[in-house]
Amino acid sequence: MLQAIIKKGKVIAEEVPAPILSEGEVLIAVSYSCISAGTELKSVGNSGENLLVRAMKQPENLKKVIDLAKSQGIAKAFSKVQQKVKYGTPTGYSNAGVVIAIGEGVNGLKVGDKVAAAGAGLANHAEYVVVPQNLVMKVPEGLDLQLASTVTLGGIALQGVRRADLRMGEFGVVIGAGILGLLTVQFLKSSGVRTIVSDINEDRLKIAKELGADLVINPSKGDLVKTVLDYTGGHGADGIIFTAATASSDPLSDAFKSCKKKGRVILVGVSGMEIKREDIYQKELDFKISTSYGPGRYDRQYEDLGHDYPYAYVRWTENRNMSEYLRMLQEGKIKLDLLINKIYPIEEAEKAYASLQGPEKPIIVLLSYNSIEGGENKAKVAVNHDFSPKRGILNVALVGAGSFATAMHLPNMEKMKDKYALYAVVNRTGHKGKSVATHFNAKYATSNIDDVLNDEKVDLVFITTQHKDHASLVLRSLRAGKHVFVEKPLATNQEDLDKIVDFYNDGSTDKKPLLLTGFNRRFSKYAQEINEHTKSRINPLYLSYRINAGFKMADDAIHEHGGRVVGEVCHFIDLISYLTGSPLISVNVDKISPNNDQVRADDNVAVILKYQDGSVGNLQYFSIGNKDYQKENLEVHFDGKTIIMDDFKKLTGHGVKVKELLGKVPEKGQFEELLHMYEAITEGKWAITLEDMVQTTRATFLIQND
Repeated sequence: MLQAIIKKGKVIAEEVPAPILSEGEVLIAVSYSCISAGTELKSVGNSGENLLVRAMKQPENLKKVIDLAKSQGIAKAFSKVQQKVKYGTPTGYSNAGVVIAIGEGVNGLKVGDKVAAAGAGLANHAEYVVVPQNLVMKVPEGLDLQLASTVTLGGIALQGVRRADLRMGEFGVVIGAGILGLLTVQFLKSSGVRTIVSDINEDRLKIAKELGADLVINPSKGDLVKTVLDYTGGHGADGIIFTAATASSDPLSDAFKSCKKKGRVILVGVSGMEIKREDIYQKELDFKISTSYGPGRYDRQYEDLGHDYPYAYVRWTENRNMSEYLRMLQEGKIKLDLLINKIYPIEEAEKAYASLQGPEKPIIVLLSYNSIEGGENKAKVAVNHDFSPKRGILNVALVGAGSFATAMHLPNMEKMKDKYALYAVVNRTGHKGKSVATHFNAKYATSNIDDVLNDEKVDLVFITTQHKDHASLVLRSLRAGKHVFVEKPLATNQEDLDKIVDFYNDGSTDKKPLLLTGFNRRFSKYAQEINEHTKSRINPLYLSYRINAGFKMADDAIHEHGGRVVGEVCHFIDLISYLTGSPLISVNVDKISPNNDQVRADDNVAVILKYQDGSVGNLQYFSIGNKDYQKENLEVHFDGKTIIMDDFKKLTGHGVKVKELLGKVPEKGQFEELLHMYEAITEGKWAITLEDMVQTTRATFLIQND
């Protein structure tokens, strides 16, 4: 499919794999999408700047890169940034089209429905999009999809009006006559509000007047504050909705000065934020922010998981706001004929964006698509036509092109070109998958895993998706006869784990493909050196492993599908088990008892692991420690000797001479893990036994459910 991508100061239409549907989502064949001149043009401009300038403008992103460099090294952090710059980012957040498939759990929608969709990173400028159900609205009968594609902008404007809470006969001022301002004018007039509009563009003021504004003023030619006071009998406006976009604080100051006592100013757009106390104090003004489309925005439970708010308690959610906007469009209460200036086919995306920067500065520009038929079948896109499989090298299909896989595993594979070749990339979102495939010279990118499972040239399926999908993807890949690497965890529940065990124990005499779970720490040079000294011990080990995991909010997605115990504690159990070399016979657990919901018990646990040989592992995993303190510390005590491993950076022996190991960044065995996996596959042996992987995974279930 074609998708608009921001790349190096331009927007181009690029061929990428179509997205794949998941639970709670709707697959839409897009007919039209609406370009947001403000937000999107800013992103386009930023993409053309050098990295230093962009970093200065976005210090929060710079901090993320610095943190990545600290944990994984400068080279990997720089590679990740370069990938994003080189291959660009998708854009768009408002479109309309026809439903061609619905995911499990979706209610109220069916195939063939005309819908509008919203959401940055979701309702993109693309022939096909997958959007969670709460961000999809039915289009009323008879409403043109061209008009419906503006749904997100309508939702933003309507939420601003609701925040202002202006009543019939009151005075409202709209500062900024762009698309949001001109929609706001129409909402206010429909509510019987006496409306004043301010903008420095005379053409847009003329449109505002035609749309019903009672008074318009150009502040570059007249005094906005005096005009508003004169028009309102000296009282000032009841409410002001600020929809302009400016770095200056002066227009916002004028907004405050134009208000009546106890009036309110609603910030919908962008403004400089140097607020003068004298502008607001004596009048006791209310200054409010309007957040996008309304209640539900930025709430993962609402947007991603589809949990609606009760109608009686939250009357106007973002979905209901946007649905109301569509109804008003259908009834003719909102007019767009003066606002939509041009429609370009997606193939001319670059031309469409260029028009927004021209002297005429159109208000609304749409992109059109011809994508009703066959979108779900366009999953595969060729990338490297010159790819040629080589004898003795494993062809890898990466499933899930997330940040860890692209920053850690794929660069490591590049260092082993005599062992691995990235052959295909499977990813739910097409652009990311294609970008990774292009960067690492894969043969093709796809959003459909069946493409690689049915490809006889794929030797190894490398699974790095969300935890909840691991077990099912492992089983499908094994049944297709592919060797499998899966990042931890192997499974998130006992039922799925049992299915994998059953696959290997089904009584078949056929040779089964090999499986490796990404318990990488046992392969690190630190663990290997410890093992060299402990494997010849006389008495059992006593191991104390402390993990300062770092705090995560109680509602963070990391706590789902087994949470941090199943998803991360498995690492530490595996390392302890590896060093003991003995079967685990008991697991005892205790957890803290938090005083409030900010802290969770299940990521603050103390675990005692007892092994058949008499060894004991004392595992302390907590999230309430200080983030500046080291993450991992392992003490191994035996036969009057102690070995201490500090954060996979340093190894120290007491009473035993260990190899001097010292590093600047943690080296947790991901590189060595790939070496062992290659050896295992080529020699037909297990890098980690199935029994060990199953034992560790079952132990995490016991801890989580205790």
